[in-house]
Amino acid sequence: MGSGMSAIAQYLAWSGHAITGSDRIAFADEMKETKEKLERCGCILFPQDGSGITAATEALIISTAIEDDNADIAAARRRGISILHRSDVLAAIVASHRTIAVCGTSGKSTVTALIFEILRACGKSPSVITGANLIRLNEEGLVGNAFKGDSGILVIEADESDGTLVKYRAEKAVFLNISKDHQSVMQTLDLFERLASQTPLVIKNADDPELNPIKAAHLFGLLSRADCKPEAVKAVTPLVRFTLKRTDFELPLPGYHNLSNALAALCVCESQGCNLEGMVEPMREFRSVMRRFSVWRTPKGITVIDDYAHNPEKIMAAILTARDFGARIFAVFQPHGYGPTRFLKDELVDTFARLIRDTDEVYFLPIYYAGGTVKKDISSEDLSDLVSKRGVMSYAPQNRNGLIAALKQHVKPGDVVILMGARDPTLSWLFQEIKNSL
Repeated sequence: MGSGMSAIAQYLAWSGHAITGSDRIAFADEMKETKEKLERCGCILFPQDGSGITAATEALIISTAIEDDNADIAAARRRGISILHRSDVLAAIVASHRTIAVCGTSGKSTVTALIFEILRACGKSPSVITGANLIRLNEEGLVGNAFKGDSGILVIEADESDGTLVKYRAEKAVFLNISKDHQSVMQTLDLFERLASQTPLVIKNADDPELNPIKAAHLFGLLSRADCKPEAVKAVTPLVRFTLKRTDFELPLPGYHNLSNALAALCVCESQGCNLEGMVEPMREFRSVMRRFSVWRTPKGITVIDDYAHNPEKIMAAILTARDFGARIFAVFQPHGYGPTRFLKDELVDTFARLIRDTDEVYFLPIYYAGGTVKKDISSEDLSDLVSKRGVMSYAPQNRNGLIAALKQHVKPGDVVILMGARDPTLSWLFQEIKNSL
């Protein structure tokens, strides 16, 4: 039950439905805490062998990642149980709420969390369904990717990766940016335009020229035509500080991309009737989401950063921001999936070759494989070889032990190790291992 699936499962359980579910790695050690939290919400987990499908099951909800020969699907077909796609269930939830849809190839999780925390602090009692775990909700004993408030306001992360966001009938949509990620820029723009055409209020980033074709009621950004434009930007590292409409704001996250995220959230929340003064405190106290530039300093003065960056745009933002934290960068990247790695190969190679300086190093971990039938005709060795040919110190360790041994040998006090990658829930464990070994 991936992040998007578990968020919907919790939400439906809190809404009074009996929920069961399965996941390929639900019973693995590293998923123990998540499994227990889901069970506390009322979701019962089964192995992915069809045993969770019974006569009492009304519907099976599946994600795009599930193959057709899955045992649960076979069991549902045998019993004549209707099979629904995750996006259709989310679309039904969206339609029954005053929904704010957050769209973009980068920054969705951060902006969704920020809007949710600000609206909550302003007394709007919103709900949230998102793809990443909010640290604040996690600390309240929840998984962190869903919450049910008392009002009809719902904030969702509208994912463009499988093209399903055109099913959503939201009240508001905010568009953050477009870059090549799961699909080409043209394909993503087409999806965004279709969503915008069926949404009453649209807000977009004035700074991203790729979003120009989208018509919007409000603009945020640094360009003069933005109505949500700061009068002054005072800092972007180690945190963002700026003045907007004579009000001083501070977001405890670094980088220009997070300045943009902050402006997006303020623009949306102002349109929801929050006043600017009331938004200062929740923004300053924002706890962020897990694996979004989590910074840790070891006693020896080595900085270790954990980040979800997985496409060239996000990798660039992460590495450029990481430079402010130390002398040399040791970038560790785990590509997710053979298809995405093949699709983005040239851009990934180019990004690392341009950003990794003479003194820096890059390590490509083996490609994360979540199961299913795929062509395994590309490897991390291929990426590393191509980056090396561009004159960069690049390695492809066979496994995580090999990576940690190399880091222990090469990393000195004052250096920065940044771990990047998506989808794999065990990356949080690897972050802890790197921290402990250094």
